[in-house]
Amino acid sequence: MPARNPALRHVLTHLLTPLLMCVGMGLAYLGAFAHPEPHHLPIAVVGSGPEAKVFAQTVKDKAGDALDVRTLGDRTAAIDQLKTRDIDGAYVLAGRTAEAPELIVASAGSDTTVSVVEKIFTPVAAQQGEPLKVTDVVPTVEDDPTGQGLFFLLVALSIGSYASVAVLGGAGAALRMRTRALLVVGVSAVVSLIGAAFAGPLFHLAHTSLWGLWGMAWLYSAGILFIGVGLHTFLKRWTTLGVMVLFVMLNFTSSGGIFRPELQNGFFGSLHAFWNGAGFVEGARSLLYFGHHDLARDIWTLVAWLAVGLVVIGVAALAEHRQERALARETAAAADDEPAVEEELEEAVGV
Repeated sequence: MPARNPALRHVLTHLLTPLLMCVGMGLAYLGAFAHPEPHHLPIAVVGSGPEAKVFAQTVKDKAGDALDVRTLGDRTAAIDQLKTRDIDGAYVLAGRTAEAPELIVASAGSDTTVSVVEKIFTPVAAQQGEPLKVTDVVPTVEDDPTGQGLFFLLVALSIGSYASVAVLGGAGAALRMRTRALLVVGVSAVVSLIGAAFAGPLFHLAHTSLWGLWGMAWLYSAGILFIGVGLHTFLKRWTTLGVMVLFVMLNFTSSGGIFRPELQNGFFGSLHAFWNGAGFVEGARSLLYFGHHDLARDIWTLVAWLAVGLVVIGVAALAEHRQERALARETAAAADDEPAVEEELEEAVGV
């Protein structure tokens, strides 16, 4: 029946895209978030003497590959490593410098990671007959208590960007690529300004460095738009699916906004090292909370994605130019053939 009904076949063909989106979203989100477990989570045991080393080794033996345990001599060193994000938690042994065990964390790095670290060391302190004191040395702002506001800002920027791809690539297909590229610059600037308004005056996620956050948002949005508009030349109606795979399914799940890579499987954890969403989220955390530590690396990640976008849109412009030239040659050839066809008709009529 579908083969005899072109309209029905057309509808069924187009239904393939949302069904593939359903499958892709399920695989991506459940694959990334369904079973968060620590993998080589870096923590420190703070203390001196053989007791600290024995305790650290005991924790390591029980945890296996879940934890990477190091020993630090004093509390100050632990705080320094938390502020440079070298560790995700530090357990201070009770002794000469502390009456009770203390867990030092930096919740601005990841609230879910802090929860995992607390679950690890709360029973350890209980076994020692002491309550666990938790000290947060890098807290988030009061307006974003979980620190996940930056992730939802990423979602807003992404939707504004990849939804605009459909307009610029589809409705804007009749425009020259140079015009579409200029529109990309303008649209990404508007999207990033909307993001800055969310982060600043509307929801107060960023109490400082708002213009720096806007600049990162523009780099992020422009990279998506350039890549998407360039891909539309080749993917056509499959562009929406392709962009969703790149900037939703693989992007949101590897960004570190919900779970950092130490709590994810190896696939999504490896994407976190170079994907653009991770560059934005981690760069925003560094900008707002961690004294710009490793900020340059995150900015270069965003710049690299923007550069890829410029290459893609350049290749697309070249491909479209070649298509236009080929079409012009075909049109000219058809025009040249018309007189010959007319002569043949005249001769046939004469005969």
